[in-house]
Amino acid sequence: MQSHDTTPWPSHALSLRRYGASRGSHAHEHFQVLIGLDGVLDLEVEGRGRRVGAGEGWVVTPGERHDFESRAGSRCLVLDTTQDLWAQCAGRTPMAPQLLSLARFLALCVTQASPPAAALHHAPALLLEAWGPQVPNGRRRAIDWPALAAWAQARWHQPLSVADLAAVACLSPSQFAQRCRVEQGMGAMQWLRSQRLLQARQLRTGGMSVAETARRTGYRSPSALTAALRRN
Repeated sequence: MQSHDTTPWPSHALSLRRYGASRGSHAHEHFQVLIGLDGVLDLEVEGRGRRVGAGEGWVVTPGERHDFESRAGSRCLVLDTTQDLWAQCAGRTPMAPQLLSLARFLALCVTQASPPAAALHHAPALLLEAWGPQVPNGRRRAIDWPALAAWAQARWHQPLSVADLAAVACLSPSQFAQRCRVEQGMGAMQWLRSQRLLQARQLRTGGMSVAETARRTGYRSPSALTAALRRN
């Protein structure tokens, strides 16, 4: 079994596992997401049987006693996560037809000596999106916009993307982009730029020099910051 820890927001780990004879039932305090790569895995969860073949998936929720067995052997990509959005996926099979291709790609990443950090970082959001719409209308997960803005403000020196913001908000990139347009009235990258400019204005109002403000907020030069302030 190979495993790699990924981003700690929320905590999760991605691994490639081989299954054979049963090792007995057990339970754990996190979600366990299984995606079949090859072979057939016989899964029993709280006395109910389920088979997971190649390209199929299942979510074991925290506290559920479960057991695995595969008489001919099977391999699965496994995501252990505390992300509570997976509760909405329990009891549902994934909807994305390309799930097997995605799972095989992520399994290849996991087995590399130096796995691509970006792939592992975004794996939970990609797999979550593969299950399809997560929450019924009127019960969507709230985005803590002030907390997200504070997270971004601490990372202006990094090339932040929509996928980065989505991972922090525990959403897929497409879900986050749509929510941003609806709730903030602008695109995700436009929102990110507005937050950077807002912080720059606040720092300048507090008496900080243009050069230091530009350095802290990630503008490439004081003149670039000055131009941005004049445009808005």
